[in-house]
Amino acid sequence: MASLPPGAESGAAPLLAREARQARARLIPPILLGLGIVACGVAQAFLIARLLATLLGRADAGWAELIAAGVLALAMAALGMAQERAQIAAGEEAKARLRDAAFGRLLAAGPADERAVGEKSALVVERIEVLEGYFARWLPAAALALLAPLMVAGVAMLADPVSGLILLGAGLMVPVAQAISGIGAGVASRRQFAALQRLSGRFLDRMRGLPVLVLFNQQQAEAGRLAAAAEELRSRTMRVLRLAFVATGAMELIVAIALASLAYRHGHLVAGTHPAPVEALFCLLLVPVFFAPLRAFSAAYHEQLSARGAAADLAPLLGAPEPAGLLLEEVPPKVTVTFHEVRLSYDASRAPALDGLSFRVLPGETLLLTGPSGSGKTSVLRILMGFRRPDGGRVAINGHDVTLLKPAELRRLSSYVGQRAHVFRATIRENIRFARPEADDAAVEAAARAAQVAEFADALPQGLDTLVGEGGFGLSGGQAQRVAVARAFLRDTPLILLDEPTSHLDPGTEAAVLDALRRLCVGRTAIVATHARAARGYFGRTLDLGAAGAAADRMAGN
Repeated sequence: MASLPPGAESGAAPLLAREARQARARLIPPILLGLGIVACGVAQAFLIARLLATLLGRADAGWAELIAAGVLALAMAALGMAQERAQIAAGEEAKARLRDAAFGRLLAAGPADERAVGEKSALVVERIEVLEGYFARWLPAAALALLAPLMVAGVAMLADPVSGLILLGAGLMVPVAQAISGIGAGVASRRQFAALQRLSGRFLDRMRGLPVLVLFNQQQAEAGRLAAAAEELRSRTMRVLRLAFVATGAMELIVAIALASLAYRHGHLVAGTHPAPVEALFCLLLVPVFFAPLRAFSAAYHEQLSARGAAADLAPLLGAPEPAGLLLEEVPPKVTVTFHEVRLSYDASRAPALDGLSFRVLPGETLLLTGPSGSGKTSVLRILMGFRRPDGGRVAINGHDVTLLKPAELRRLSSYVGQRAHVFRATIRENIRFARPEADDAAVEAAARAAQVAEFADALPQGLDTLVGEGGFGLSGGQAQRVAVARAFLRDTPLILLDEPTSHLDPGTEAAVLDALRRLCVGRTAIVATHARAARGYFGRTLDLGAAGAAADRMAGN
């Protein structure tokens, strides 16, 4: 991803703010625990100041103060562990919520989202992983960086007003230094994530096409290109780290200035003439307590910069409003599909995919869409599955305009079989049940028999419970396609959509799959997009989209 989409930068802040509001309940515990740690630190600093003053002969403290200081140290350790667990819980909950939302949006978009598989994977996995630090560390650290130093400076003012003002002044310098160092760090972080996404996306896509690279003897050349992408990521990562070290150095300089100012203020301690040695030592010991939340803020600052870069990439996906529309009360048993003067264009510079297409398919009828590649066959199916909205004309189901429905509701009406069935790494039974997870074994077995899956599954060692590999490894193309047909039988919807269901099959296997598909279409409304001549002998009505204006709507067969 070379650059962010238009509006992504402006969408990052609203996305992070919205998610922070949703995570508010999870963020309160780590903030309260952090304030508890600071309160214990202040109390411990006072006890240690009394002990040190006693060693100088200027106070009267004993074992009680020493034991109390030790107890406070244990309490701070326990509170720190509890705070860490609360922060981890907040980060994990935010990641789970974001992943659910992102994956749901990608599923809803389906093929309409034209990003590469590797880019989608990086978006859902790596980008959201980066946001964990924003919720687990940055947000609690930002709140504590405001509240805790004010509390410590207020206590210091009670002991010595000037010391309190010195601490406050030093605290105000921290965000200024962070902002100055962050000007370049934010840009570097976004560029680093863009390089990471390019590398991960390219690697995943090339792994999927590894056989093609080997067949064309391009493995060495592609390895070189991956190495170049990895080197780009390394250099950008090192630049981010250099800027992070600059920010850390600025923090240490501010701490040194504050400590030197307080040492100068209470220099009479060395001569033994200070009028209030306990208060002076107390103010000096408050320096690490005062800066501990600010150090955490500085350390988490890069988490915020990284999160903004990741949110800028996620904003176009998660920031867009969910598709509006009506919900179906129930799936109708029969549907009539009507296209009237439908127009659809993917690119204004090219000819429209559909230009005034009209047809009607009644319940129990099958329409065969034919025509050359690019004539709009798949576009018809995408409109009926809710992945595309027509630019003009009207598409109706049972007389109701489909654009009034939520896109996901259209998919409740249909079963789809595409060119290549995707078979997951699971048993054949589980792959069929994927269409309707709540189906019992009897329904799955009936669908397998109807789709002729049982014909080859019965010969396998474990029948339908035989494990197949990812992508259908262990099954032939025809067997995998029959698994897809079995899913359609199990889904049992009133609308059947088939997109080149027998492409890449040999004639014998094609005949078997077509026979199963013909039984699937009986009594249902079916639309079949195909080039296959053999399909015309199985399905009766043909609409040639390659004819002028798709006006040829003729009857064939039957």
